[in-house]
Parts: sequence; C-alpha cells; structure tokens
Amino acid sequence: MEHRVGSGIASVEAAADGTFVLRVDGSLQSQVDLADPAHLSFEYMRRIGDVVDAVAPRRQPVAVVHVGGAALSLPRYVATTRPRSRQIVLEPDEDLTEFVREVLPLPKRSGIKVRGVTGRAGITELYDDSMDLLILDAFEHEAVPANLVTTEFFTECARVLRPTGVLVANLIDGTAGLPFIRRTAATVRAVIGDGVVLAERKILRGKGFGNVILVASPQPVPDLTTAGGRAQPPYDVMPLSELAGKAAPLSDAEGFVTPQAPPAVFRS
Repeated sequence: MEHRVGSGIASVEAAADGTFVLRVDGSLQSQVDLADPAHLSFEYMRRIGDVVDAVAPRRQPVAVVHVGGAALSLPRYVATTRPRSRQIVLEPDEDLTEFVREVLPLPKRSGIKVRGVTGRAGITELYDDSMDLLILDAFEHEAVPANLVTTEFFTECARVLRPTGVLVANLIDGTAGLPFIRRTAATVRAVIGDGVVLAERKILRGKGFGNVILVASPQPVPDLTTAGGRAQPPYDVMPLSELAGKAAPLSDAEGFVTPQAPPAVFRS
C-alpha cells in the first residue's frame, strides 16, 4: 500500500516473517510486528530496547519523549513492555502519522500521543523535569538533522529530563575518524552528563557506515556490557568520554552538515 505524505511516497509492505516494513521514497524507515510489538527487528532499535530495559524494569511505567516517529516501533515497544507509560512523539510529518495509524493501528489505550511538530520546536513545549527517557531517532534525507545535535538543542533536552533521566540518541557515521560522532558525544557530555556509546566494533574503528547510539545522564548510566555481548550482532560499550576525547561541542552558529548514509544503508 502506498500513500503520498509530506516527506514523499510512503509504502507499507508485508515481510516474510509477518512483520510490516515502512518505507518513504524507497528508504527504509521502520519495521513493525503487530502481533508482538516487543519484537524489534532493527539492530539499532534492539540496542535502544536494551537501554530502556536497563533503565526501568518491565511493567514499570515510564515517561518518554521520542524525537522522530515513523511507524512508532519504539513507542509500541515501550507501551507493550511497560503498560500505562506516558509517551509523547514529536513527528512533523502529520500525513505520515495518519497513514501509519490507518495501516498499522496502535493498540487501544497505548498512551502514545503524537504531536505534529519538529523535534526542535516540540521539545520547547514540554515541562521541566517531566521525562524519564528522551529518545532521539530522527532522520531527514537519510541524515540526522543538524539542529538536533547542538548544544542549544541538548540544553532543552536537559531541561525536560528528570534528574535521573536518560538521553538515548541514534546517530549514523562512517567517515574517517568519526568526527561527527565525536563532536556530538562531546556536546552530550557537556550538556547532559557522562555515559556510554553502543556500536559495532567495525563502526567505532571507522571501517563501516552504521548506527552509533549515545547514552547519557546526569547520573551513572546502567551497565550495558552484558547486553552488548549477548546481542546479535554483538556491540561494544565504550565510555562517552573516550569517544569524545578533546572534540569541541557543536553549536547552532556553525552551520555544519551531518553525514548522509550511503543509499545501501537504508534501502536494503
């Protein structure tokens, strides 16, 4: 099924394993298992799921804001594993959200509220100290929007998070030396607090393009080493300070460009 949305032509197709795949202009956005929303197909989403599981026990409601929505895979995961959670999704493409709700309906009383605003605008509307988790997973033209990784944006995130709150940011990079990831890590450390980086070893060594998850909090973050070792494929857990090194934080004034993924990354 196809439908024109604000960002292009959205399509949902059934996969051989019974899940449903959302694409926009051919670019892979989400994969949803309606029969078991706790099943996360994407590797990077499973890593974020590991963070959620480490932060809050199963069945314990949490308050979460998601910057980026697509097919709402991660909000569905939280709603299933932690019923009665309060979740806000900041997704500017309202046509896409409407299409997803029609083709891949949310369960009743899911607690998921989608707001048709950008992450940058939507974060300013949230109350201080109101969220346990802030999950950044937003892309535009197969790149992370530059205004979602600056000191100014993360300062708003810090305001919204509770003193024990955790930021989880899904980024992509594969350029030599990972300059974008290092500078974003430095920004997060300076504004939110210390934490860890979750990624496959080849990505951290600059031998491939892929997802890098940054986890940060004003308080010590949970130990994810065991989860990383048992994951398929396994991922490394590196201190945020080690990745950031002496990199300088990012700011709105720079006008920098974030790395764009090669077509094969999102079109497999």
